[in-house]
Amino acid sequence: MSVPVSSVIIEPIVTEKTVAQAGKYTFRVHVDATKQDMKGAVKEFYGVEVDNINVIPVREKTRMLGRGKTMTKRRTGKKMTITLKGDETLNYNDLK
Repeated sequence: MSVPVSSVIIEPIVTEKTVAQAGKYTFRVHVDATKQDMKGAVKEFYGVEVDNINVIPVREKTRMLGRGKTMTKRRTGKKMTITLKGDETLNYNDLK
């Protein structure tokens, strides 16, 4: 089942660690999105060619709240890290 292109990329992840990686960009993506869906979405929204995509599953993180009670701190999902072809750059604010 294919995910609509408008729903594939949820948001960019901008942290010190992700910004320090030269030529690599990280996004939170839809759980059911495939690598082909992700590549098409990046090309459509940002107009750049993707060389490589790494997909990282994000597991739910919980913490204890006293006597055996748990609280969910983070939802499950997926992250993708893309590497662009050549000397291309991507600006998160420049959508096509």
